[in-house]
Amino acid sequence: MYHKTLSYYSTIFYRSFAAFTGEQLQAVGLNFGLLFFVIYVGKHPGCSPSELTKALYLDWGYSQRSLNKLAADGFLSREKHGRSYTLTLTDRGQQAFVVSHQVFFTWDDTRLANLNDTEKGQLLALLQKAAEGMPEHV
Repeated sequence: MYHKTLSYYSTIFYRSFAAFTGEQLQAVGLNFGLLFFVIYVGKHPGCSPSELTKALYLDWGYSQRSLNKLAADGFLSREKHGRSYTLTLTDRGQQAFVVSHQVFFTWDDTRLANLNDTEKGQLLALLQKAAEGMPEHV
């Protein structure tokens, strides 16, 4: 008999979240791939590109291309400090941060609508326990 696994459901949820988030972010000019950059800089204003790259477990080249795109599109600014840069969100970036942050709660409300408050609490507590020891990205 075929048993569905956590990895199966994780993949289903990931695909659903990526599609939903892509639609929501399109309204502010972002795509799903840039979501965590905006959230990280929004939560860590003044961070350096290397801090962000390390915290998000990214390849340096991908990170730099994404940061260049966000700067060119007006979502973030880079300020030079000696030999390094600090990153901050622009006004447009702050608006995108609000949408990017809210999309997590909106998607949860949509996907978990068929669970009562007790079941939601139990599910999130079990997922948190299962994720112990895994790195947090933002």
